[in-house]
Amino acid sequence: MRTVSILGSTGSIGTQALQVIRKNPDLKVLALAAGSGWEAALSQAKEFGARLLALSDEKAAAEAQQAKHSYGLSDLEIAAGASGVQKAASLADADVVLHAIPGFDGVKPLLSSLEHGKRVAFAGKEALVSAGELIAPYIAANPDRFIPVDSEHSAIFQCLQGESHKDVQEIVLTASGGALRDRTLEEMREVTPEEVLRHPTWKMGKKVTVDSATLFNKTLEVMEAHYLFGLGYDQIKVALHRQSIVHSMVTFKDGSTKAQLARPDMRLAIAYGLTYPDRVPGTVESLSPYFGTLTFEEPDTARFPSLLLGYRAGRMGGTAPCVLSAADEVLVQEFLARRIGFLDMYEVLSAVMEEYHPRDASCVEVLEQERKWAVAKTMELVSLRRR
Repeated sequence: MRTVSILGSTGSIGTQALQVIRKNPDLKVLALAAGSGWEAALSQAKEFGARLLALSDEKAAAEAQQAKHSYGLSDLEIAAGASGVQKAASLADADVVLHAIPGFDGVKPLLSSLEHGKRVAFAGKEALVSAGELIAPYIAANPDRFIPVDSEHSAIFQCLQGESHKDVQEIVLTASGGALRDRTLEEMREVTPEEVLRHPTWKMGKKVTVDSATLFNKTLEVMEAHYLFGLGYDQIKVALHRQSIVHSMVTFKDGSTKAQLARPDMRLAIAYGLTYPDRVPGTVESLSPYFGTLTFEEPDTARFPSLLLGYRAGRMGGTAPCVLSAADEVLVQEFLARRIGFLDMYEVLSAVMEEYHPRDASCVEVLEQERKWAVAKTMELVSLRRR
């Protein structure tokens, strides 16, 4: 029996993790953490027998506290606010903590898990990008206790099993290209959120689906790979792979390349993160050996220039990745609310980074200060472009 705490249980990754757990009685949920969706979270707690439910929204936590008796959950502990989420992140008898909190909100819970020596199945890429210089020492000290759940980084992690990191020449992160991969720049100028959210191969949350369309998702993943695997930015490549069958590849110094192939289904990486080093039978349908043609293309950075910002911010170091990630969070919200256009996102991101001078990422408080600057600067620039 392996006990699990799920942070972000009502989101896309969290709900898919619960699908995996539902089919695997050897996994038991001890704690759940969510934002404001207390009704869905209480239903999850009831089904999976969680003993702790943390809600970062304190009003939602109060409502859940009042309603839990009607769900038959009188013994369920309700924890409120950031401290409540951190309690779920560091629960003493949780064997593994699945981190699926999007955005900067995931930083403190992640650090709490690591400080308490937890095995972490990690999906909140913005937290690692924002606080990579604080988190990387934990990964280096215990690499088998930090299991990536992003499909690309899970693939790299799997390809590196039994291999020496010193033998790695480069890694290749594959990208589907998102919903707009064949659109011209002129066509992108007027695309709607609905068009952007129609991803051709993956089912994901809104934020990551928009980031996939701009290739900003790869921007984050490049920096994430740097922190996860200790690789230089010259060793991290990106390839457009429309079929989403090869999830990523590692090329070694002898010229050989290993790739991890599977259907585009996040449950595979989630299950591996929860049960590592074991594998859960029948998590997804296996590939036929006759899966057809696989293609790989160089990303078109003239149409998708956001990708280059990841390399730029990563090489700047310090607090630059945090600022870039924070600015993107704002811009995705503004685009989904139809207040700016699709192409405005890159133009504002670029302008923010042009003005920014990074600081040493010495502590969370510094990151919080720089994040506030990024949000304010982004909103200032957005106000000049709002439709």
